[in-house]
Amino acid sequence: MSLTIRRARPGEAGLVLSFIRELAEYEKLSHEVEATEQMIAEALFSDNPRLYCALAEWNDEPVGFAVWFANFSTFSGRYGIYLEDLYVRPSHRGKGLGKALLVYLARECVDNGWSRLQWAVLDWNAPSIAFYKSLGAVMLDDWTLCRVSGPALTRLAGSGT
Repeated sequence: MSLTIRRARPGEAGLVLSFIRELAEYEKLSHEVEATEQMIAEALFSDNPRLYCALAEWNDEPVGFAVWFANFSTFSGRYGIYLEDLYVRPSHRGKGLGKALLVYLARECVDNGWSRLQWAVLDWNAPSIAFYKSLGAVMLDDWTLCRVSGPALTRLAGSGT
């Protein structure tokens, strides 16, 4: 049995999108997926990408992924990674693939001198929360995630000063 973690390559946007759709189904959020293969390809493989993807392969079969982008902490004065999505197909869970993807991202942070690896987890996802805690992740219960999107974003953008 062999595990490989590698960056997604041009031509694999369809694969990345399939993982996004599987994750959305697991999280009961399929209705929110608007991304297209072209949108994913442009985000990951443009001349100056701001989005990155690692694929987990088990015996050369893609079975998981992590999508991330760089963020910045004004307090530390350094960049970090914001993990947008992490997903391993149910048939391959328990083999260390999720941990391997997080180790890959942690190394990316350490190798670049970045200060942190950060992400959000749905509060009902007890197995993932327990897994993340086992790796040393701290749940930031005193912070609330905020989002403005759709018509509210359009209204805010047009509000003026």
